[in-house]
Amino acid sequence: MDPELKIDRQPDESFVIHLGGDWKLENKLPDSGEVQKQLASGPKTARVSFETQSLTGWDSGLLIFLIKIVEHCAKKSINVDKGGLPQGVQRLFDLATAVPERMGARREVRRVSFLARVGESAIVFRDSTKEMLAFIGEATIAFVRLLTGRAKFRSHDLFLTIQECGAAALPIVSLISLLVGLILAFVGAIQLRMFGAQLYVADAVGIGMVRVMGAIMTGIIMAGRTGAAFAAQLGTMQTNEEIDALQTLGISPMEFLVLPRMLALMLMMPLLCVYADLMGILGGFIVGVGMLDITPMQYYNETKAAVSFTNISIGLVHSAVFGVLVALSGCLRGIQCGRSASAVGEAATSAVVTGIVSIIVATAIITFACEVLGI
Repeated sequence: MDPELKIDRQPDESFVIHLGGDWKLENKLPDSGEVQKQLASGPKTARVSFETQSLTGWDSGLLIFLIKIVEHCAKKSINVDKGGLPQGVQRLFDLATAVPERMGARREVRRVSFLARVGESAIVFRDSTKEMLAFIGEATIAFVRLLTGRAKFRSHDLFLTIQECGAAALPIVSLISLLVGLILAFVGAIQLRMFGAQLYVADAVGIGMVRVMGAIMTGIIMAGRTGAAFAAQLGTMQTNEEIDALQTLGISPMEFLVLPRMLALMLMMPLLCVYADLMGILGGFIVGVGMLDITPMQYYNETKAAVSFTNISIGLVHSAVFGVLVALSGCLRGIQCGRSASAVGEAATSAVVTGIVSIIVATAIITFACEVLGI
């Protein structure tokens, strides 16, 4: 039986709301807005009461309907008599309204001024900077403890991380470095061919790859591959409260988790950089010999004459610094991860962004330092 609703205005400026039928959510319930319109029409209403003799059934749908009416009456200072409602409805209504609504429970849409947003961003930046500096300080202390033989971590974890950061990364490093060498050779050949100086493609590719490009491309690859993996691993451990368990047992997460990863990437990055340099030079060799009519021996001799030990050393310094930055970025975002599955993905994304930005900034600083020192 469908729900029935009837509203009667009494001579004493009061309303009687007749409720009948089956008031359940599975049925189409009347709109409380119709009752509110009736109460607002005509002279001011002083009192509202209910009559439910023909009510055959009800559930929370009736309670929701009544709460809306009572809230409207409270706003209009209308007295509500709930005596005509069934006892069960009255008890549920009293239970539903016994605890006041918590402040902030409702989602409120509010406009935030530009200055407020700038201030909030500045506060977040300040807090994140403090956390980053504290993390770098703890990592430095852990490294000093390693040098003095007091750091506690499993050597098996170190060798496993070395394998993941080194041998497992060779395929993607090979592909990207080879293509970068090809691209450098193509770009250089377009200009050098105009002057008949195609041979100097070997100089451009060799110096470019060995001095900076090999290290940068390897660093970006490892930021997207290994840095994100570090953040996801530590973020998952943070979500599962495994890091809290280590702290409870008196084991430093910085030494047990961060230090092996930082050491592995710091050791593997120079080796990967040298390998990337060779693959980039191979890419330039393919273009030079295959398209620019340069003999293999000419290309080899020109590359050997152009690439100096100083360029190789600068590239290795770049790679070692990038290894530390990528490891710290991944581990930092993993330690800062929240306690949810979505937070793990956000930590991995943030680790990649932080790692790449750190690589670019470090490249600019090292390049400026080399220029000042004249090397």
